[in-house]
Amino acid sequence: VAGGDLTEIVYALHAEDRIVGVDTTSLYPPAARERPSVGYLRQLAAEGILALGPDLVLTTASAGPPAVLEQIRSAGTPVEMLPEAYTAEGVVAKIVGVEKALGVADPGLSQAVRTDFATVADAVAKAPSKPRVLFVLSITQGTPLGGGSGTAADGIIRLAGGTNAVGEVERYKPLSPEAVAAAAPEVVVIASHAVEPNGGLAAIASLPVFAQTPAAKAGRIIAMDSLYILGFGPRTPQAARDLAVALHPG
Repeated sequence: VAGGDLTEIVYALHAEDRIVGVDTTSLYPPAARERPSVGYLRQLAAEGILALGPDLVLTTASAGPPAVLEQIRSAGTPVEMLPEAYTAEGVVAKIVGVEKALGVADPGLSQAVRTDFATVADAVAKAPSKPRVLFVLSITQGTPLGGGSGTAADGIIRLAGGTNAVGEVERYKPLSPEAVAAAAPEVVVIASHAVEPNGGLAAIASLPVFAQTPAAKAGRIIAMDSLYILGFGPRTPQAARDLAVALHPG
């Protein structure tokens, strides 16, 4: 399995005994880290994968290089590439794809996740506003790396009933103080792994790039686990709910 979201789905389907190897993005559940590694999702090597003798390689369009995947197919091992979209529908389609690929007869997981997404959507629809949210993946020398359109960050903000404050930016981009000021985020969500290296939330809030934002002035700079909220796997409805609670107090 190459893709942390897919590995999580396989475990949620209780089919982990069929996994012979995972890529380095497969960090949840922790037991997945004990499986043989086939390297990074985008830099796979055919030799290492084929040496494990898999009957199937399960991955998404993010995997590569393409030549390696073709080499695996040419060796007679099927490669199943599942859809990838940062939406509720995209997550459900991905789970359905794994269920079918593994021959799982009971579609209980995909149905449960679909129901959970609907519950979150109903609750979010009642929120009186859609606050402007800036997601920060990392901070390097005071410069934040913000999540723009086409990212999992953008997807989870939308699911939680927020507005991406830098939605006009594509993908993840370093943001200047001027860009952050113009974005005027009401909430800043920082990946938890970036908090301690930058001195904690209070220190981050006082950085020049954030200090004058509505979020910093209102004390609405929060940390969340990036694997949890950006994973877009079976836990995503819960992640969207948790972020929604932070965005819409009460």
